[in-house]
Order: sequence, then C-alpha cells, then structure tokens
Amino acid sequence: MILVTGSNGFLGSAVVRRLADSSDIPVRCLVRPGSSTVRIDDLVDSRRVEVVRGTLDDRGDCEAAVEGVDTVYHLAAGTGGGAMADVWLATVVATDELLQALDRRRLAGRPLHRFVHCSSFAVYGVSSLPPGATVDESTPLETDRRSADDYAHAKLRQEELVRAAAAAQGFELVVVRPGVVYGPGGGGLSRRIGIRQGRFILAMGGRNLLPLSYVDNCAEAMVLVGSHPDGAGQTVNILDDDLISAREFLHRYRREAEPLRALSVPKPVTRGLARTVEWYHHRSRGQMPAAITSHMYRTQWAGNAFDNTRLKSLGWRQTVPTDEGLARYFASVAAASRTTSVP
Repeated sequence: MILVTGSNGFLGSAVVRRLADSSDIPVRCLVRPGSSTVRIDDLVDSRRVEVVRGTLDDRGDCEAAVEGVDTVYHLAAGTGGGAMADVWLATVVATDELLQALDRRRLAGRPLHRFVHCSSFAVYGVSSLPPGATVDESTPLETDRRSADDYAHAKLRQEELVRAAAAAQGFELVVVRPGVVYGPGGGGLSRRIGIRQGRFILAMGGRNLLPLSYVDNCAEAMVLVGSHPDGAGQTVNILDDDLISAREFLHRYRREAEPLRALSVPKPVTRGLARTVEWYHHRSRGQMPAAITSHMYRTQWAGNAFDNTRLKSLGWRQTVPTDEGLARYFASVAAASRTTSVP
C-alpha cells in the first residue's frame, strides 16, 4: 500500500490520480478532518483509493496512517504567506511526527521500504550564485537562513529531518524538488513573476526563465521517480522542458486569463528598491514591513537557468506541452473569474 500525505491538495490530488492510473497498488490518502476531498472523490468511488481522516500532528493518527504501508509520498507542508508558527507546525513538526511513527513501526519489526519526499526549489542557495547560473541538483542549499523566507526555512529543516531519518531507519529515500507547479485549480501567480496587489502587479521577473512544471507533468514525474528502481537515494528536480520567461507568461496571462494592470520594473530598479525597503525596515525597527529584500531579489528576480537532465535520465518525457498547459491554466482562471463576477 502507498500512503500519500497532502493528498487532497493541488499537486497531491494529481499524484494520487497518477498512482491510481499507473498501478494496482492500493493508495491511502491522509486527509485532515473537515477538509474537502472533492479533488479525489471520484477516485475513491471507482478505484483502489481510500481516505483516512487524521492529522500528522496526532500520534495515533500517524500510526494508523502508516500501518501496512510500503511506500510514503510525503507532500504535506505549510504554504508561504501564513504565520511562521503555522508554516513550521504544518511542515516541520508534522513531518517529525510522521517519521517518529515510522520509526516505532520499524522497532516493532515492520520497517518502511521507500519514502518519497516532496521538497522545493526554495531550498537552493541561489542567492550566492551569479546571475544566469544554472540551477541543478548539485546547486548548494541555502545557508543564509536568517534572510530566507519562512517557507524556505521550513522546507530546509523538513528535508534535513527526512534525510536524517532515512539514515537512521534505513528506508530508501527519494527527494523530488518541483519548480513552479501550475495548472487549473492551482494557486496565484508565482512571486518569480512579480508582486501582485489586487488587480495590479509589479512585474519584476522580466526575461528570467520560469522553472515551470504543469501539474500533470509534475505528478507523472513524481510517480516515475518515486517508483523507479534507480530512484533510491536520488534527488531530482522536476520541471518541464519548454520554459518561458516571466514576461511572456504574464503577457499571456493578462491576455487570456485576467486583464491585470502591470508595471514592469527593470532589474536595477528592483535591486535598488529592495535595498531601500530593507534599509527602512531596519531603520523603522520593523514598523515598515520588509515586503522586498535584497535576498528576495537574488533568489527570485536576479535570473537563473534550470536543468532537468537527471529527471529525463530516468525516462521522463514531457507529456503536456507547455503551450497546452498554459492554455488550460489561463482558461480555468478566466472561467473562475467569470463565475465570481456574476451577481
């Protein structure tokens, strides 16, 4: 049996669907009490997929969830934008509870076979790279945690916990790091494109490439790497082949999805603005929030290239072309906008 945490989320539900399509192995979905399962209800009705209600911060729920499981796909994590304590609890504390439940099972003579951990590009230390440098699996991790945002800090600690548990417990570990996952039902515009307020966006991405991964492509890649015999011990970036720039993405988004008002900000201006905001944040002793920082500029808007050679070496090929994925995503945003505007 396979356990999927975060299974009713945007990417998690796509992974569950791909697992159900690709094998006969039963899939168990751990879902928080009261959370909607609309994204996977049809799978529960028609295939070997079950929903178990519980939370990762509850010892009993964790033990019940991992019982009889051979492989874990761990996608549960807090999202950026919330309070640091909430992100930490949902990402780090929850992961620690899950790993402890697996260790208790191991001590009882029932060790886990494989753990597939969904990490993030946010763990890379790109702030120390020169502009234009290529990000791949050999790129060093972030070391400046004081400057990193809450999400990156939590994902770094989460990955440390998972690697330490793999070494101590002996299960096979596969770490996947998706780029910008997008598609119908996904979240808002990536911060790599710019900072949005309402129907206005400061476009700071410019000609920088976006490490896009259409949700179905990403789910397919995760399942492929997670089940591949050569996946054990691997760390694999997940991103599509046909990458486009932040400027091109935003141009199409405004034309096909939402007619946002946009102001393009050149890199030198963005860099200067980040320094000024950061300086005044310290001078005002935090009265003005550090909405833009120099670290944010270096990690989000300085510009990098991205590599998915290792993913393709395991046999992955992009099934949904980028142009088609963008069209689907923009059409879904436009349809949702029309629905919410109807009185």
